[in-house]
Amino acid sequence: MDMGLTGKRVLITGGSKGIGLACAQSYAAEGCDLILVGRDAAALKVASDTLRSTSQVRVETLAADLGTNEGREAVHAAAPEIDILVNNAGAIPGGRLQDIPMARWQQAWDLKVMGYIHMCQLYLPAMEAKRAGVILNIIGMAGRAPRMGYICGGVGNAALIAFTSALGGATQAMGVRVLGINPAATRTARMETQARATAKLKFGDEERWAETLTGLPFGRPIEAREIADLAVFLSSARGGYVNGTVVDVDGGGMYRG
Repeated sequence: MDMGLTGKRVLITGGSKGIGLACAQSYAAEGCDLILVGRDAAALKVASDTLRSTSQVRVETLAADLGTNEGREAVHAAAPEIDILVNNAGAIPGGRLQDIPMARWQQAWDLKVMGYIHMCQLYLPAMEAKRAGVILNIIGMAGRAPRMGYICGGVGNAALIAFTSALGGATQAMGVRVLGINPAATRTARMETQARATAKLKFGDEERWAETLTGLPFGRPIEAREIADLAVFLSSARGGYVNGTVVDVDGGGMYRG
C-alpha cells in the first residue's frame, strides 16, 4: 500500500534506537527524508549509516539535549522546515513517589513532557502557515492507567495524552493533525531497563526482570516495527481523518480481568 509519503521530511526525536529507529526505518521505506535527533552523536551516526545502506533517502542527524530549551531551539533552528514531527525522546524512570528524587523527576519531565510540548510549540506555527503537517507523539499506555510503581511516567504520559487531544482539536482548523500512540511493553532496551526497576521494587532483585513481563497479550511484547508501521499509517493521507486522538496499542491488555 502506497502511503503517499515519498519526499516528506520527517524529524524523529530519540531516533537512534528503539521505537525511534524503527520509525526511521519505516518512514525510509516509504521514501521519506529523515532528520534523526538524539543526545549521542555516535549512536546517531550508526543509525544513519544503517539507514543509508538500506534506503535511498536523505538522512540528517542532529545531536542535541532535548531536555533543555536551548537544545530544542537549536534543533528547530537547524531544521525549521519539516512535514512530520515524531516526538519520541524520553527516559522516565520507574519507581514509587518516594523512590524518585525531585531532581530526577524534573529531569525526566524536562525531556519527555516539556520536551514534547516545546517541540510542538516550535514547529506548529510553520505547519499552520502552510496549512499542512502532522505531529505524532509517542506516549505510553501508563498514561491510561497510572500506577504507583511508575508514577513519574504514568502521570507524565497522562498529561501528554490530554495535551495531544487538546492541541489536535484546535489545529485541524488550520489543516494540521496532532495525534499520538500509546505503546505498552515494547521489545527495546528501555523495556528491559523498566522491567529491572520493577523487579527491584517487587522482588528486591533486578535480575528477575523477565518475571515482570509474563502474562502479556499474545504471549509477547510489542515489536518496535509494529509501532513504527502504525506511525507511518497515521501520519499519511490514508490516516487523514485520525486527529486529536491517541491510539492505544496494548493487545487489549487493559481490558482483561
